[in-house]
Amino acid sequence: MNTMNMTLSDLTALSGLDVLDHLDQQVSVPVVDGPQAQGDLIVVPHEVLVDVVKIERWSSSFSVPRSGIELLRSAAGGNPHSLVADDGECTWITGVRDSRRLALGILDTRVVAYLIHPEHGATGIAPGRYVIGRQRESGGLYSQVHLVAD
Repeated sequence: MNTMNMTLSDLTALSGLDVLDHLDQQVSVPVVDGPQAQGDLIVVPHEVLVDVVKIERWSSSFSVPRSGIELLRSAAGGNPHSLVADDGECTWITGVRDSRRLALGILDTRVVAYLIHPEHGATGIAPGRYVIGRQRESGGLYSQVHLVAD
């Protein structure tokens, strides 16, 4: 799975996760080593948020399997955002402290990890440590801040 030239078809075959038919299965999945967004999720290098998001003693960590871990299900119980990687090469840490209350967890990966969503396809996350969390936006009446709902 650890490749910089992974196609969406390759990734879905390896992980067993599906995407919708309207997506081009032969497209190469981009691998990014900086901030990236997928629907209502945002991935930010931990170094950017090191003073905001902390690992606590009570945090839990899990090895990310090739079959994936569901990080977030879209609004109204819709499609899931799943994190996948080669077995034993990627750790997902939950129960982190985030002063903004947006972080779902911290990803530590030695290889390229992937986010897969049935409607959005996939994005690759370069090796490193990242905070994965909810996106928020402001707007509407009185510039209210609310979570992005995908």
